[in-house]
Amino acid sequence: MEINNIVIAGAGIMGSSMAQIYAKYFDNVTLYNHREESLKKAEDRIKENVETLVKSSEMDKEAADKLLSSITYTTSTDCFKSCDFVAENLTEKVEIKDEFYKTISEIINDDAIITTNTSGLSINRLAQSVKKPERFIGMHWFNPPHLVPLIEIIKGDNTTDEVAQTIYQLALKIDKKPVIVNKDVLGFAANRLQLAVLREALDLVNKGVVSSEGIDDVMKYGLGFRYACLGPLEVVDLGGIDTFYHVSEYLCEDLCDSKEPPELLKEYYDAGEYGVKSRKGFYDYSDGKDSKTIAERDEKFLKLYHALYS
Repeated sequence: MEINNIVIAGAGIMGSSMAQIYAKYFDNVTLYNHREESLKKAEDRIKENVETLVKSSEMDKEAADKLLSSITYTTSTDCFKSCDFVAENLTEKVEIKDEFYKTISEIINDDAIITTNTSGLSINRLAQSVKKPERFIGMHWFNPPHLVPLIEIIKGDNTTDEVAQTIYQLALKIDKKPVIVNKDVLGFAANRLQLAVLREALDLVNKGVVSSEGIDDVMKYGLGFRYACLGPLEVVDLGGIDTFYHVSEYLCEDLCDSKEPPELLKEYYDAGEYGVKSRKGFYDYSDGKDSKTIAERDEKFLKLYHALYS
């Protein structure tokens, strides 16, 4: 199936970033939101991002103008009538997504594909509100979406192979690195791996084995350095399956296997210390450190992306 007309539902940070990305490769991209104010903020955000790309010589003026002219902003659901592809990015609440799916299912073409950018809600559960669940699939992006290459493509029980392959090829077309997740499991693949690492990291910090700064350095300068180029199974092959097997014989039984949210994470949560968004978490982000930290992160991500994939 060929995709030409794209509608992105939800004009938050993820939705506006997606509109910017798709508009680089497609001429007909529509950003939908039920609030005009959200659309205006999204349009301003996209223009600012594109201006930055031009100033940094990442994009020329002609390409920038074409990108901006390819995006239409609307509060009308009429935009779904002629689209081939819907990228849903609404709030992570089942009832909100359910209502949206039921509404557009009555409008869109029978052969249109609907994707959801949920971080972990069940694809099978969400598909219950779609008229054609065989054309519904998860398409999980990672923040910041314009810099992180990975997209998880999560099949529901009814998703056809044709739809999965169409979305896989779409991800390749927009210069992403897609991975098909064949079963709808909680957290999919990436978040399960991330939380497994986080659980052990927080347990080590909570027990005083290593400091917060130390655990971050272990990842940045050791494991993370390798994982930027190699997957965990590639690391095992290069290090020796026999070596990793013998380590697992004595280490697995000593690892944290708690079934509850990490104790240290709960302490910060209960204190209202949410990280950058509250200007305090494991580190302090007051006095402008929040925006500086994000800018430094994005700069490093961009350098890493160019080093590995350009």
